[in-house]
Amino acid sequence: MIVAFSVSPLGVGADVGRAVAEAVRVVRASGLPNETNAMFTTIEGEWDEVMAVVKQATDAILAVSPRCSLVLKADIRPGVTEGMKTKVEAVERYLTEEQPR
Repeated sequence: MIVAFSVSPLGVGADVGRAVAEAVRVVRASGLPNETNAMFTTIEGEWDEVMAVVKQATDAILAVSPRCSLVLKADIRPGVTEGMKTKVEAVERYLTEEQPR
């Protein structure tokens, strides 16, 4: 499965970067394929391992904040691996095709 998620502390002011960095640190330490951008962190693996990392990342936020916002989107396709890579490759392949007139 692929999960795109965002965790952010609430009630700690406008600067949330340090807390979010701790959550991303948890994801990167997991060893699962992952990417982080300005809005979400995407992680790929089996259900139990991915959800365990999401919980640990949430716990990292709750360690420094009384409240946490969690947004999560999942693509659940049993048996599919390297989806983070192959899905993007497919889109890039279509982008390079000549457009019909």
